[in-house]
Amino acid sequence: HVTSKMPRTRVMGMAGILDTARYRAFLASELNVSPKDIQAVLMGGHGDTMVPLPRYTTVGGIPVTELLSKDKIDPIVERTKKGGGELVKLMGTSAWYAPGSAAAQMVEAIVKDQRRVFPVCVSLEGEYGINNSYLGVPVILGKNGIEQIIELDLNAGEKELLEISRGKVSEVMATYDSLMAAAK
Repeated sequence: HVTSKMPRTRVMGMAGILDTARYRAFLASELNVSPKDIQAVLMGGHGDTMVPLPRYTTVGGIPVTELLSKDKIDPIVERTKKGGGELVKLMGTSAWYAPGSAAAQMVEAIVKDQRRVFPVCVSLEGEYGINNSYLGVPVILGKNGIEQIIELDLNAGEKELLEISRGKVSEVMATYDSLMAAAK
């Protein structure tokens, strides 16, 4: 949003929609319920440093932490973090249809002013104690783009994981910036 001079509420990236779907599917399989009955939140970047939040995950309104033990949840969280890689190995290529579908859901939420809650990559300006970083966090999407950044009350462990994720995203962006500077 800095380069375009557009407000940060109008500049966003897809973040976590597919990872959330995988997390919900893995939990649904373990619990033998429909993924439609699972509400889940993932934050941060994509891959090994994403931050699934079991504490904010519910099944039909019941906290998943009351339905599954930590010993059952932890492997699901780890599988979710590696799920994109599993898919690439199975397909022999990166996914293309599902990301397009997720982007279409975001566009629809904006165009139709649906006020949907999605994990979206947004420039953080103090939220979660983070500044000058783009990171996937839950937001409400509507006619004005990002209508609201939802700031969850994270515990110390969750904050630490989010900071690790932010650091990894920053490393990737620094590499990108170096490559772009070298190309000029």
